[in-house]
Amino acid sequence: MIAVDKKPLIPGSGGISNNVRENARTRIYRKAAARSAAKLARNLASAVLLLIFFFPFYWMIITSFKSLGETMVFPPSLLPKQFHLSNYAGAFSAFPFIRFLVNSCIVTAAVLALQMMTVIPAAYAFSQYQFKGKGFLLGLTLATMMVPAQLIFLPLFVLFSKMGLINSYASLILPFGTSAFGIFMLRQTFNQMPKELVEAARLDRAGEWKIVTQLFLPMARPTLVTMALLTFINTWNDYFWPLVMTTNDTVRTLPVGVASLRNIESGINYNILMASNVMLTIPIVAVYLLAHKQIIKAFTYLGDK
Repeated sequence: MIAVDKKPLIPGSGGISNNVRENARTRIYRKAAARSAAKLARNLASAVLLLIFFFPFYWMIITSFKSLGETMVFPPSLLPKQFHLSNYAGAFSAFPFIRFLVNSCIVTAAVLALQMMTVIPAAYAFSQYQFKGKGFLLGLTLATMMVPAQLIFLPLFVLFSKMGLINSYASLILPFGTSAFGIFMLRQTFNQMPKELVEAARLDRAGEWKIVTQLFLPMARPTLVTMALLTFINTWNDYFWPLVMTTNDTVRTLPVGVASLRNIESGINYNILMASNVMLTIPIVAVYLLAHKQIIKAFTYLGDK
């Protein structure tokens, strides 16, 4: 009989154990390479998307510093040969900029205040009270979100015309005095309030106003900031409604004034137009930078629940 050596294989000593070790190392390297390639692909895709979304803003900004001749050059340049700050001064004189800016501030602030006064009580009632027809009324409120403004502007125009409110702040503010989306969003946040806290507050004889202001509103601050930002953007950028409800420059807002620069018979000064657009956009960017953390908190909180 032939004697067989039954010595155990020592890892790393050669033979089968080396092959297993090399195969495992190869699999690890391949997985690491696949993860690196996937990460690189995600980063490239993010960079492309960022470029697509950012480039129009970049183009608007650089065009606002170009001369009129440079805006007509083909192919267009990515940087102005000389920065012309006079374009911004020209935007102020191209139309009643200050008046339109003040009108935009008044209308936006009034809409925000009126929505807070109507949305908070409605959301609180739909969240904390039980009453007959609650589901129907909530559904009817949400159904108004599906009605576009272009569908109801004619009867509203006739109504405001008969009331003598055309060319007034009331015609620009009252139709947006509440928000179905805001009611729904705030109601969802109020629903997360523990019922024990509310019952304890009522046992301590706290009034409804105190419960809302000291319990619900601090918890709902991210949602309120998000709702206020969305309302601010929609109202500040609104072009259609101020154009329909006004026939002169008395209460017209900034988007209508900026759009009027495209109707000049002698030609469009794109540098002046872009300078006006930059000044129109600055408040929105500033407000977003101040509120973006609260927005993230609001959607993260609602998503977790």
